Amino acid sequence: MAEERLQKIIASAGIASRRNAEELIAQGRVTLNGQIVSELGTKADPERDHIKVDGKLLRGAERRAYLLLNKPRGYVTTVSDPEGRPTVMELVKNQAGRIYPVGRLDYGSEGLLLLTNDGELANHLTRASSHVQKTYLVKVSGQPTEEDIENLRHGIRIGSKPGPRGVRAVNTAPAQIRIVREAENPWYEVTLIEGKNRQIRRMFEEVGHHVEKIKRVRYGPLTLDVEPGESRELTAKEIAALRRVGSAKAPPQPASRDTKLSSRFLGKPRPERREDSRTDRNHGRSASRERSTTFNRSSRNTRPNSSSPRRTPR
Repeated sequence: MAEERLQKIIASAGIASRRNAEELIAQGRVTLNGQIVSELGTKADPERDHIKVDGKLLRGAERRAYLLLNKPRGYVTTVSDPEGRPTVMELVKNQAGRIYPVGRLDYGSEGLLLLTNDGELANHLTRASSHVQKTYLVKVSGQPTEEDIENLRHGIRIGSKPGPRGVRAVNTAPAQIRIVREAENPWYEVTLIEGKNRQIRRMFEEVGHHVEKIKRVRYGPLTLDVEPGESRELTAKEIAALRRVGSAKAPPQPASRDTKLSSRFLGKPRPERREDSRTDRNHGRSASRERSTTFNRSSRNTRPNSSSPRRTPR
């Protein structure tokens, strides 16, 4: 078998992504035929050479796994969490072998998440130059003006206001935004080609609106089609389409106009003024009772008095 770079061999074995494999090598945690390797350009033959990571022998490339998961709210997108919160790995316990999430979804966000042990593909998709389109359904508090939405579409500077430590001010790339449900707290469809920390929440907060809900419904060529907490394996066609993302062979991805998809996730709109309709019904019942009471009183008043003398017929 032809020699390959060590980081690629480690990633193919499902130990870590290629980027993390490079860190393992730089930290001196990888040995090749008994010798510690610290140079990233080192090559080896996985069938002939003995490669160990943290003292454990690599068993060769494992079967590739590609999962589409519908992440519910209340799970962190990590393999483990120091705070003890539930992780997405608890939702794929039955999956054989080691897999890990590609990218992230916030603890309070939900929707489509890709998991795999293909380090090369994961590295390709998470590179900024890949420009993977990610589409979200976003519910905001209050009604942004059209000027606000236009500013978000063209890109704005976020994080300039006081916020959590470690969040620095950045400029966002242009985004595709369209309203999919008009209401006092409307829903928008937002498509991004980047994934800055809490980007959508920070974008709308910058124009004065709190984000109540976020659901990712598309990731590149993938569309969310499983129930919350459920997952499925990708088809060969989907895997091939992911590999083409960001390349010259990848077809352009136009702005979404699929209203059926948004309706499927949002369901039927609820009446905005249910209190008024309930008041109207109660008012109708009160009016009906009042008319009934008036009629009964009138009927009693027209009845003959038992104490008055009866008229004798002639």
